[in-house]
Amino acid sequence: MQVTPAVSTTPTPGKYWQWRGQSIYYVKAGEKQQRPPLLLVHGFGASTDHWRKNIAQLQADFEVWAIDLLGFGRSAKPEMAYSADLWRDQLNDFITEVIGQPTVLAGNSLGGYTCLCVAAQRPEAALGVVLLNSAGPFSADQSSDEPDPLQAEVQPPKQPEVWQKFLGEAAKWIFGQPLARLILFQYVRQPWVIRQTLERVYLDKSAVTDQLVEEIYRPSCDAGAAQVFAAIFSNPQGEKVDILLQQLKSPLLMLWGEGDPWMNTKERSPKFRQYCPNLTEYFLRAGHCPHDEVPEQVNSLLKSWVLSIADVV
Repeated sequence: MQVTPAVSTTPTPGKYWQWRGQSIYYVKAGEKQQRPPLLLVHGFGASTDHWRKNIAQLQADFEVWAIDLLGFGRSAKPEMAYSADLWRDQLNDFITEVIGQPTVLAGNSLGGYTCLCVAAQRPEAALGVVLLNSAGPFSADQSSDEPDPLQAEVQPPKQPEVWQKFLGEAAKWIFGQPLARLILFQYVRQPWVIRQTLERVYLDKSAVTDQLVEEIYRPSCDAGAAQVFAAIFSNPQGEKVDILLQQLKSPLLMLWGEGDPWMNTKERSPKFRQYCPNLTEYFLRAGHCPHDEVPEQVNSLLKSWVLSIADVV
């Protein structure tokens, strides 16, 4: 009987890859298999460290890769225009130049949206895509879908419709001011604010450890981190999710942390099914980051699904 490796809280050491003149940090674990490799992509403000519990178990069955998007984690943080198209191209080039074969992409939140962009717009790179509480706007209801979870965190509370529209426009104006964005960045990067934010979006508060807070806080101290934060808020949204789903040819697995306060998963789920009726979907008792909160469940579901599609791709 095969023994499942215990969940580890120790990040796997990584390496750097040069992309468009910038240093990109990535992690590789496990050996090359007949089955497809996995590429794990973090959400807004996170990094490869956020996948440490998944890498520890999945590496027994897969060649596993994780990457820090440009502007996050240990990757470079140059002053430039950040967008879903930029990160899509980063992941596509990484798959082509480093992994060297089509891959199953799995992403959380902003990382999920970026993985969907790759699978839909660079289909030769993706054998499948796994979305964990994925961000991204739909065409039909742009007001309810945040481009990333941090913007959800700093939005005003829900108000009557007239006030909601007014406060939304006011927030957009405030975020458009460089000084206001800098002040906001200095606030949200404080460790106690990071902890409070995580405790709001994790159902299991014990999963919000000092290590997790430090892993999110540390990159915010890098040179250029404030400029990245400001640039992301000032750039337009990418392609709408419904358009991407209509372009998608590879299999899709949706893993929802049903207790996510940033996304109404029960309302968001049918939108994905409307445009991709053949997707596979599970709801887990977790918050915005199910891969970190209930890693054993996520790892088991991800493994079973990848093995099932490996027989047909």
